[in-house]
Amino acid sequence: MQKPPPSQDFALKETSPNIGAGSITGDKLSCTYDLVEQMQYLYVRVVKAKDLPAKDVTGSSDPYVEVKLGNYKGVTKHFEKKSNPVWNQVFAFSKDRLQASVLEVVVKDKDVVLDDFMGRVMMDLTDIPKRVPPDSPLAPQWYRLEDRKGDKVKGELMLAVWMGTQADEAFPDAWHSDAATVGPEGVNNIRSKVYLSPKLWYVRVNVIEAQDLLPNDKSRYPEVFVKVICGNQVLRTRISQSKSINPMWNEDLMFVAAEPFEEPLYLTVEDRVGSGKDDILGRCVIPLQNVQRRLDHKPVHTRWYNLEKHIIVDGEQKREVKFASRIHLRICLDGGYHVLDESTHYSSDLRPTAKQLWKSSIGIFEVGVISAVGLMPMKTKDGRGTTDAYCVAKYGRKWVRTRTIVDSFNPKWNEQYIWEVFDPCTVITIGVFDNGHIHGHGGDKGGKDSRIGKVRIRLSTLEADRVYTHSYPLLVLQPSGVKKMGEIQLAVRFTCSSLINMLYMYSHPLLPKMHYIHPLSVLQLDSLRHQAMQIVSMRLNRAEPPLRKEVVEYMLDVDSHMWSMRRSKANFFRIMGVLSGLIAVGKWLDQICNWKNPLTTILIHILFIILVLYPELILPTIFLYLFLIGIWNFRRRPRHPPHMDIRLSHADAAHPDELDEEFDTFPTTRPSDIVRMRYDRIRSIAGRVQTVVGDLATQGERFQSLLSWRDPRATTLFVTFCLIAAIVLYVTPFQVVALLAGIYMLRHPKFRTKLPSAPLNFFRRLPARSDSMI
Repeated sequence: MQKPPPSQDFALKETSPNIGAGSITGDKLSCTYDLVEQMQYLYVRVVKAKDLPAKDVTGSSDPYVEVKLGNYKGVTKHFEKKSNPVWNQVFAFSKDRLQASVLEVVVKDKDVVLDDFMGRVMMDLTDIPKRVPPDSPLAPQWYRLEDRKGDKVKGELMLAVWMGTQADEAFPDAWHSDAATVGPEGVNNIRSKVYLSPKLWYVRVNVIEAQDLLPNDKSRYPEVFVKVICGNQVLRTRISQSKSINPMWNEDLMFVAAEPFEEPLYLTVEDRVGSGKDDILGRCVIPLQNVQRRLDHKPVHTRWYNLEKHIIVDGEQKREVKFASRIHLRICLDGGYHVLDESTHYSSDLRPTAKQLWKSSIGIFEVGVISAVGLMPMKTKDGRGTTDAYCVAKYGRKWVRTRTIVDSFNPKWNEQYIWEVFDPCTVITIGVFDNGHIHGHGGDKGGKDSRIGKVRIRLSTLEADRVYTHSYPLLVLQPSGVKKMGEIQLAVRFTCSSLINMLYMYSHPLLPKMHYIHPLSVLQLDSLRHQAMQIVSMRLNRAEPPLRKEVVEYMLDVDSHMWSMRRSKANFFRIMGVLSGLIAVGKWLDQICNWKNPLTTILIHILFIILVLYPELILPTIFLYLFLIGIWNFRRRPRHPPHMDIRLSHADAAHPDELDEEFDTFPTTRPSDIVRMRYDRIRSIAGRVQTVVGDLATQGERFQSLLSWRDPRATTLFVTFCLIAAIVLYVTPFQVVALLAGIYMLRHPKFRTKLPSAPLNFFRRLPARSDSMI
């Protein structure tokens, strides 16, 4: 097998970019855009014109404005037959690319053959003022137009011209000189943008019973079931056991819906009259806007709905008026759950849907997307390879998209974004993509936005108020193996507003309490997560500019549950890595028993005799030992945030046949129907085994992270607890501790709660190595 490239190519590298922020602790002056390198721009805002001269034979003009600086030229839209047009467009020229000392703003008249010159305004760049936010925007001024000789002509142009940085509020919507080759129709597809995921709700439909149904065939017992449609989700109840005109079900159906609610619930009562043939006995439409919202597990009111029956008359569907059938339902929007729309290992948000249940934020998280280097050519243009790269970052409901840097393998974005943090045990995902819609192609005509790679950062592994500047390798797994597509340079900072609140979060359940009081099944959660991803993808694809379906699915890890021999092997070796510690302890005990080191064996004998004679020392000794190990490991604590590890993921050692299987479609493309059925069944079963193995590995790695300082706050809490426990158990008689522990374990059910205990909540929040896997 061919050897992989050297491991250092895939390593995380610490960098020292020229940014405003440093590793400053304590009170610091907050400065916008201090996590990125400052970029200087010349901004030209073309507001409007008045009293423009008539150029056409009709006595009117079709004016537009050209903003020229050296070889760069920006053009406004043109107006038909208007002498007082209003454009209000901004043009930004990068100072690094300035090739002239004079700015020329020309007003022209759109013509079929040759556009007519109407007048211009010339400015010397040395006279242009600088603007530093939060200063107010520069007020535009009226300028008299001049002809080519410098004489005043009829007409005036309102302009504002200033020097600024990318922190200027005009920056996101401006036309950029580094995208001068993009046509007017493609400019909208390259701008930076902030998106919000739709607010997702679980819709619970409890189908109780129906009354007075009128089956078409009265000579047989009806076999009635209820079908409920919510958007593109369709669920059915089982066929009622009471085969009568008053059937009963008492069955719960769960759906995902997004605000604003665009489609109602469609509910039909159907009679199974034969194989593949169902008669509709009645239907009703329920708008979701009118459905009761609940925040806890208290039951909602039931309600009877009239069922309408539709009949076909002369080929047209008409409503039958005289119809008394009705159905008994309990419908609610469950706001106490968190609607999962991303992989649970990489969740960026764990809050319930209902805003009333949100806790206060514990801090803010800032990301500076600085630049990328060594990107691979993603497409061919004019016979040469090219890449038009942009970044997407997702945390919570907020998605951000940087501007597209056109035709560059080393793009510089230098854009900074900020998020509120409600839970430190969450992950931000940052993806890099190649823009396949630069030249204004629609979603159907143009190519897809190709994935270049992504980075995940778990917030709990970051120290508060420290600026991390690293170059992350962009790794993508392809059928030919793992490939490095370049590197992205990021600066990140997690600022904690209250350390006490954040440490207190470690004792809270990871998910809202409804997930524990009324848990959903694993199959339900998988199905609902898939539906939630589809809804988010569809809504963001309808934004302007759209966040494409392929981008959203890659960011949300839509295929993370699919079977892969490589992932299964990686998870198996993760378990082996965890168990290797126990195996090492066993070997050490074996060495003690075999007197490999007599001095150590004698010391162990002495310790053993002491603990047997004084059993009250056993627990304090164990906790003190754990405390000392935690303090000892503090020297070797990770200095950098974790990143995708190709060796951990077994991406570097995967056999070509295994990769061929991993990139095979689902269902498989194998020719034989029998092989296809067997192959898919094996993959489905193995996918579940893979998940279980991964979960076992995750639990073991969480034990390891208690003392590894991967999550500094969690390890601090644990070693502090160990020290306190060692002291308390030292002064407390062992019999008292054993008695209290036994009574607590055997306590009456009414003293128990369905919510997990504080130690269990703490354990579930510990980081595993799953977020370092590809």
